[in-house]
Amino acid sequence: MQPLSLADLAGKIEHTLLKPEASGEAIDRLCAEAMQHRFVGVCVQGCRVARAFTRLEGSDVKVVAVVGFPSGAMEGDVKRYETEVAVDSGAAEIDMVLNVGRFKDGEHQVIFRELRDVVEAADERPVKLILETCLLNDSEIVQACALAEEAGVKYVKTSTGFGTFGATLEHVQLLRKSVGPKVGVKASGGIRDLKMALAMIVAGASRLGTSSGVAILEELESHLKEG
Repeated sequence: MQPLSLADLAGKIEHTLLKPEASGEAIDRLCAEAMQHRFVGVCVQGCRVARAFTRLEGSDVKVVAVVGFPSGAMEGDVKRYETEVAVDSGAAEIDMVLNVGRFKDGEHQVIFRELRDVVEAADERPVKLILETCLLNDSEIVQACALAEEAGVKYVKTSTGFGTFGATLEHVQLLRKSVGPKVGVKASGGIRDLKMALAMIVAGASRLGTSSGVAILEELESHLKEG
């Protein structure tokens, strides 16, 4: 792997704040940090999309909205509507949680229809499918990736950050192997330092979802100064 510049790494990081208790002021800080460090986007709850969009107006930072978060266990029509509202509020990308229970029941056509509905509601904006890989075995991960790719999903993502564990190198590698080159991989959940961030990129992640983006960039900047 070639050494990454600060700009290269920042361009892979989605600065994330998904805590249910996050205040409006905290969202404002998130957006200010994202603009300062030129992160690719901020990832926020649906009710904070409009505020983030306003704060980021005029910048290149995208607003990423989570849908069906964090369980994914609601009807597909709800996820479609949630996507429509997020888009109307300014979301540039959608991160949707898989309905793991129905997927494990073998209701793959239901899952596919749900994915297609959200992709259509996103109106050409990239959709990422959050698999919550801690709840799936390897075979299920491969199956879910196939459904996602067929439905037009643009990224497969490891985790919500609210599961029993987050991204692992093994799961990122498996996701990368399970989709074609036009589908990206987003690693999220537990990425808190530069070593882990770089390892995820080597494993195949094209995006990183983390609330530690500022600290990770500062760590890289320190290493670059040291030579």
